[in-house]
Amino acid sequence: MNNRRNFLSGAGAITGAIAAATVSKVAMAALPEPIFQGKPDTMPPLAPSTGRPYNPVVTLNGWTLPWRMNNGVKEFHLVAEPVVREMAPGFKANLWGYNGQSPGPTIEVVEGDRVRIFVTNKLPEHTSIHWHGQRLPNGMDGVTGLNQPGIQPGKTFVYEFVARRPGTFMYHPHADEMVQMAMGMMGFWVTHPKAEHPLIEKVDRDFVFLLNAYDVEPGSATPKIMTMLDFNLWSWNSRIFPGIDSLNVRQNDKVRIRFGNLTMTNHPMHLHGHEFLVTGTDGGPTPKTSRQYEVTTDVAVGQMRQIEFLADEEGDWAFHCHKSHHTMNAMGHDVPTMIGVDHKDVVKQVTKLVPDYMVMGERGMADMGEMEMPLPDNTARMMSGEGPFGSVEMGGMFSVLKVRKDQKRGDYSNPGWFKHPQGTVAYEFNGTSAEPPRARDAGSAAMPAQNMPAKNIEVQVRKPAAKGHAGH
Repeated sequence: MNNRRNFLSGAGAITGAIAAATVSKVAMAALPEPIFQGKPDTMPPLAPSTGRPYNPVVTLNGWTLPWRMNNGVKEFHLVAEPVVREMAPGFKANLWGYNGQSPGPTIEVVEGDRVRIFVTNKLPEHTSIHWHGQRLPNGMDGVTGLNQPGIQPGKTFVYEFVARRPGTFMYHPHADEMVQMAMGMMGFWVTHPKAEHPLIEKVDRDFVFLLNAYDVEPGSATPKIMTMLDFNLWSWNSRIFPGIDSLNVRQNDKVRIRFGNLTMTNHPMHLHGHEFLVTGTDGGPTPKTSRQYEVTTDVAVGQMRQIEFLADEEGDWAFHCHKSHHTMNAMGHDVPTMIGVDHKDVVKQVTKLVPDYMVMGERGMADMGEMEMPLPDNTARMMSGEGPFGSVEMGGMFSVLKVRKDQKRGDYSNPGWFKHPQGTVAYEFNGTSAEPPRARDAGSAAMPAQNMPAKNIEVQVRKPAAKGHAGH
């Protein structure tokens, strides 16, 4: 009984030397109750009911993990386990995550908090958690074999440290990392400042999400874990458009968005209609003298970026990765370019054998966004999502910032599509345009060509066969 009481009171503070110790059966009965969430919706901010106050964040298509206070220590309970994540309506994936979701819940603390995290492993193999970007005792850093033994299936480990600096961080395994990260094991961590900070301003809305990627073949549900470059699903918080919720704000709100990159490539994040400042990185808030207005910021692998802007333009503004392949779903990289190829005669022959055969890419790929093409079960359409003017023709890392003057303060609900004032939408021109003037006295080439072929020849260039996308 005395051992149990000492464990609960924290009288003997857990140090790095025992971070890798499993919790006894007696102590297990007194663990913080694990909280689980299975819905893919964006949950409201979790206002702190105990501990020091702070302005909570909103996790896009996610939630914040509750805690309990135990003699001044903020205690959390993470459960590593297989989960089923709805990545978009009608498409689910078998992933690994924490407390019912991938990514796991966001952890919010305040600078100076002593934090104790219980980690229970319900995976079929050992795991660990690395607290990405944190200053902490070496034995709490979560690298199996280097700082601790792995957490075996069915065991619970304890991590404890002080949140020493404010900023935005992540957590993920450093155990069989290639498999566990490819399966979706990661989460967000926010440490709020304990007092007014000269480099951290107060904001009205504070959003967070992680950038992650998967390789899930059409018709299947489990990611391929050996993929290095050729991913086909680019996601925010393990959601793909149109499954990514919009970011709903009030006009003239000061908005902060924090995003961390745990994919295997960089992502130029681009916001329409507004300019923003990059106010924070993994290292903490950026000096004010280094800040400049941008509309796109690149976030490299393993990095975090924090942007801030004044949402002063009403409307539905696109927010997305500017790598065009990253705003597509389940695309096949081996599809040849068929633009301009007239193959109607071939189609007639093929449809005699395959009645459902469809021409793809003859005029570009926009038609794919509107086709009701039969797909294997549990497959996301390449381009999907209906807007007020038709198909949005996007997927993957894409969402919408919705700015409304009548959005209530603290209301994160979707206000619907923007109602444009009369005369502010691009329209079709029905008149006639004059032939533009063109220069007619251009001279001949400086060096005339010689020995040219008698007729035009279309050059066919074929790259050497290669695996993957080195350019991603």
